[in-house]
Amino acid sequence: MASEDESIEQKAAARKEALNALRAAQELSETKEDGEDEAVEEDGPAMKFRNYVPQAKELQDGKLAPPELPKFEDPILALPPAVEKKEDPFVNIAPKKPNWDLRRDVQKKLDKLERRTQKAMYKLMEEHEKERETAEADGNTIES
Repeated sequence: MASEDESIEQKAAARKEALNALRAAQELSETKEDGEDEAVEEDGPAMKFRNYVPQAKELQDGKLAPPELPKFEDPILALPPAVEKKEDPFVNIAPKKPNWDLRRDVQKKLDKLERRTQKAMYKLMEEHEKERETAEADGNTIES
């Protein structure tokens, strides 16, 4: 139990020393700031001019140099220009077939007629096949 009391007392003493040191440091910093404030008030605040050129010669020392902007490199300009194929302009003047526009305008009607023609040919083939079958059937019955 005695060792615990001694350790608590040691911790309390260490804490008191730390607090005293902080107070002393704070007092020193306050006295330094007071001295600096008096010096600034006597000379006035240091003025810096970024966007204004003062006319008074005493104030021109506070003029700051304009900031330098980094150079921007355009990635599109860095690419090499695309090589274009040079074609003869007279090749594409005339259409490839002289009746291409007529075919385009009449294509729907031609498609419809093509379907009707196929149906008609199919019907004719069926009729021709039936006639041949009937002729063969008649020919077979006559022979027997």
